Amino acid sequence: MCKCRNVTLKSPRTSPKMKRRLAIVKEEKRSPKSICNSDLAIYTMVISTAVLSYVNSLNGDFVHDDIPAIVTNGDVLGRSSIRELFLNDFWGTAMVDPNSHKSYRPLTTLSFRINYALTGLKPWWWHACNVLLHAACCALVARACVTIARLQRPFAALAALLFAVHPIHTEAVAGVVGRADVLACIFFLSSLLVYHRPTSNKKCVWLSIILGALSMLAKETGVTILFLNLAIDFYRCWPFVKRSLCTLKFEKKCSGLSIRTTKVLVSLALLVSLRLALLQGTWPTFSPQDNPASFHPSFFVRLMTFCYLAAFNWWLLLCPWSLSHDWQMGSVPLIASGWDPRNLLTCAAFGALLVLCYRCVTDLDVQRHTPAVIGLLLLVVPFVPASNLLVTVGFVIAERILYIPSVGSVIITAYGVQLMWYSKPGTKLCLIVGLAVLAASGVARTYRRNADWKDRSTLLRADLVTLPQNAKLHYNFGNFLRETEQQDNAIKHYKEALRLWPTYASAHNNIGTLSNAENAEQHFLSAISHNRYHVNAHYNLAKLYKKSGRINQAVRMLERCVVLQPRFVQAYIELLSLKPEPEKARILARVVELEPNNWEHYILYGNWYRNKGLPGAAAKYFVEATRLSFRNRNVEKAMRGDLISLRSTALVYRSLGQKSRVLQLLTRWHTWRRGWPSTAAAHMYLQEWRLRMELEGRVQIYSKAVNPTKSKTCFDHSQLAVGSATDSEENNSKYEDRIKEEQVRDNTEVAFVTKLTVDRTCDRKTCEGKRDLSVSTQIKTTHNKSEIGHKEKKCTHRKEKNGKNMMRDIAAPLSEHILMKTF
Repeated sequence: MCKCRNVTLKSPRTSPKMKRRLAIVKEEKRSPKSICNSDLAIYTMVISTAVLSYVNSLNGDFVHDDIPAIVTNGDVLGRSSIRELFLNDFWGTAMVDPNSHKSYRPLTTLSFRINYALTGLKPWWWHACNVLLHAACCALVARACVTIARLQRPFAALAALLFAVHPIHTEAVAGVVGRADVLACIFFLSSLLVYHRPTSNKKCVWLSIILGALSMLAKETGVTILFLNLAIDFYRCWPFVKRSLCTLKFEKKCSGLSIRTTKVLVSLALLVSLRLALLQGTWPTFSPQDNPASFHPSFFVRLMTFCYLAAFNWWLLLCPWSLSHDWQMGSVPLIASGWDPRNLLTCAAFGALLVLCYRCVTDLDVQRHTPAVIGLLLLVVPFVPASNLLVTVGFVIAERILYIPSVGSVIITAYGVQLMWYSKPGTKLCLIVGLAVLAASGVARTYRRNADWKDRSTLLRADLVTLPQNAKLHYNFGNFLRETEQQDNAIKHYKEALRLWPTYASAHNNIGTLSNAENAEQHFLSAISHNRYHVNAHYNLAKLYKKSGRINQAVRMLERCVVLQPRFVQAYIELLSLKPEPEKARILARVVELEPNNWEHYILYGNWYRNKGLPGAAAKYFVEATRLSFRNRNVEKAMRGDLISLRSTALVYRSLGQKSRVLQLLTRWHTWRRGWPSTAAAHMYLQEWRLRMELEGRVQIYSKAVNPTKSKTCFDHSQLAVGSATDSEENNSKYEDRIKEEQVRDNTEVAFVTKLTVDRTCDRKTCEGKRDLSVSTQIKTTHNKSEIGHKEKKCTHRKEKNGKNMMRDIAAPLSEHILMKTF
């Protein structure tokens, strides 16, 4: 690796005055022991400050984007495989889906999944994880300020403290979804530190590239670390590069730079190609509500607005007072005229940026202001992808994207304090007081902003005070009021959103859901007129038409829903009740294809087959529904799914005459609800099951052998055997002996008492005479005292015995059976 990273050039033309300045700014030498102690103190102070600043965010709930990204995301909840997690976007939608957001952050989603596996959906642990990651990031900032930016340690600690308490970070830390930015920043700074290690080798470059790829997998903007590493490397090697260009000789010391540049550029090309391939040939689609300036036809309006937005983001880093989790839809009006006073802020920001760039260019030779150069690069490079100047993004302002650029901002601020500290010693007291006030105000503002993120209600109310002109905030607050049964207030906020944004289709749709039939139809049609791709408006209008009896119009709207969103399952379900019978099979097959793990769809398919008179085909879908409902072994959840699927399967088996399978199914269900039994209990249940099946088979054999013809005549108990009563008793004793032998062989502690129904009397009017024939009786295990000691039983017809008595035995104690097959 090129040694130019740590070379200090001594120019013979350097004046004594310049030498004195260099001596002032240069970091003083310390012993290794004192440096270690100082670093430990800095890290401890920075981490403690970061944790204490966000300790009140631990009591927050899941709010805003946490709901779709975590609470309802199948990739986080473990409903999908790890492979599917790496094929889906951040919100759980497949990347191949045209409706996908195309935000690919599998590393962040994987961290959410691990968090859920360890702690479930308990918000405290999720917020605690975010706070710890933020504290780790603050420690890395302190390290980067010392080793990369080359600030003196007290001022590096100052930069890290300002980063730890910066209020702009509340969205990234207090909002769980903001973990994407925190994780990306951790890998971002790690890659920066590894690439520019003082004693680096060839492996460090590849390790830095791997860390940069991980940062990109946490959030897309993380890939900018590769550009930043090259820029800083080029800045430090510039004197040698300049000498090579002037002498037209390629020095050996620059060969390392060329090799590193080749490795980084090739890796960068591969990563960008992979990211573009994941788009599946389609770009993410945004609406004018997301980014109004990008849809304006005038180029100058777009340019002025985007430049002002960049300047406003820098202003938020300097003065983070007006904060909001959503800056869309009227929060920042477009700049349509050159005389707009907001252009002054744009000119001031870009003027300061040009001054910094000029200072960096003039510093390339002597490299006296390294912290300013590093700070400027960290401020600009990570922000460029979100600036709308290169590519269009789906937001106007997002505070979370300023998490990494804020590192550059605090480095520039700390370096300015360092220069003033040494150049103007008389102002040290003022600097100390000013810095104390700045840090205290940052802590107070951060602490107060964390309280706004406590729940959905407090966040929306606080942001409505900050941005009352934001139509989307009124819409979201209206949704919250509707969910809390405050329909009148919800309609007021929906109407306010329409006043601020007249073409807000979703507001029209939601007002329609709260209005009567006539007004609802008008609002649904207005929503469709403003946004012809609004699926929910088409669906709600179809349900309204169905309710009012306009079947053809309802079918047309539902078919339009399917065209707009081919995976809209609810539209297919509604079509089932409206389409003719021949088309229902195709719809049901499509529903099962879209959601193969939903047991309710298999119940619908099975019911359709049963109504068609095909119980065999229905049984297949009922069994699949039962298997899917048994798959989730969380017995704390409601039993509705497995009860419905179990009942449907049992009924169809009974209609097919497969009563043994009914008994087997009930046994499995009872064992599943009880949980996994012990080994001894499993063996006991297995022996009971085998014995019951064997006895039932023997009864059927005797019935066929003794009474081959159907008869409705009742017989006396003495006629149960072909021989005499003594033979019957001998047979009973043989059964009992065999049962005892099996109990001894299997070493079980269960006894099965079998008893033939005896001493039955017949009514002479019903039975015309006794015949020396035998009929089967139901052999039943005795389970309660009421059935012991009864010497006389009334005989019943064979039909009644095979009906009521058989079903009573099937429903015998099911709490002592084993699950024979794992669903």
